[in-house]
Amino acid sequence: MSSTPHFLQGVFPFAGAGLTKSGPIDPVLTFVVPSGMTAQPLYFRGGNSSDELICVTLMRDGTPMRMFPMGARSSVNVPLRVVEDVDPDTTLELVIAAPEGASGEVVVDFGMVVF
Repeated sequence: MSSTPHFLQGVFPFAGAGLTKSGPIDPVLTFVVPSGMTAQPLYFRGGNSSDELICVTLMRDGTPMRMFPMGARSSVNVPLRVVEDVDPDTTLELVIAAPEGASGEVVVDFGMVVF
């Protein structure tokens, strides 16, 4: 079976509304698994330019799948050791939560394979 890598990447500004209030980062960080295909998220790398803890969450059809907290002016590299198949027509989206009043830029590099 052949697989194709797919990435959600970029640097995006954010403004916090509270750590319990996740919101979209940017439309380019949304991916719908094509019909007849399966996706497997493999890793997340991220960076946070703000002076506050933030959290990027991978959502699967609106439900949290994985959370990636990032400390103030810090970064993370998370190889996903538990790899799950994501079914066709499922929407994957990266969203962000940050303390109210926090602002900065988040660097996102999320990789998956589609087969």
